[in-house]
Amino acid sequence: MTRIADLGPPVPGKPHDPDWEFYARPICGQRVDRRDFRQVMGHEQPDHEPLELDQ
Repeated sequence: MTRIADLGPPVPGKPHDPDWEFYARPICGQRVDRRDFRQVMGHEQPDHEPLELDQ
């Protein structure tokens, strides 16, 4: 399982619609924080595993 920290330092972003900051991926079922571009790109691979969230 890939950890978010393994993807590098945070890459902040801002969604165009602030009411849609999080969404669930249909492939793995995880919620993705659209404000962190690492999470968005990590979940774009068609056969990805869930990301381990850093605490």
